[in-house]
Amino acid sequence: MHMTIALENILAKVGLKVDATEFLTMVEDAARKLAPPNPDPSHFFSADQRAALTQVGLDLSAHRDDEPDYRARAVATDTVLAESSLTVGEAAARLGVDDSRIRHRLKDRRLTGWKDQGGWRLPNWQFTGSGVLPGLDVVLRAVPDDQPALVVAAFMNTPQSDLEINDRPATPRQWLLAGGDPERVAQLAATLGTPF
Repeated sequence: MHMTIALENILAKVGLKVDATEFLTMVEDAARKLAPPNPDPSHFFSADQRAALTQVGLDLSAHRDDEPDYRARAVATDTVLAESSLTVGEAAARLGVDDSRIRHRLKDRRLTGWKDQGGWRLPNWQFTGSGVLPGLDVVLRAVPDDQPALVVAAFMNTPQSDLEINDRPATPRQWLLAGGDPERVAQLAATLGTPF
């Protein structure tokens, strides 16, 4: 009971309009989709790859029970992304268009989203108070097809050293909102998922 009130306070504080029980159900669903709790990274690589990765200093040992569970942040981030996203109807209302227009924009990669049990979900970062993020279509066309919504959301909301506003690294979202060239963001977005 006490924890529920604390969670409701945190959700309200960060502006998430969701019931605490509903939010915890979302967390549970997100956690079920994750890899097993103690994966052994060495299983993903050949012997030669393991040797090369170990040589450059990567630790490929299995996750131990006494270590913090690295999956917790991913579950929390995924849950917040899902909760703060819009349905097709909500996106249509925000943009003042018909639902079919939103589906058409999703198909044409002028908006991004993912399907869940309730239909399409569109992450909120791509919208402004009165429309769509300027240059969004240019950026989305550059994002590799295999990149999940969580990766794209993290990229769009993480300061990039190549995008400076007032001599400080800006997020791609801030850059576009400030009228920055979307091609610069598209060049960075095209590299998502590629090794350094």
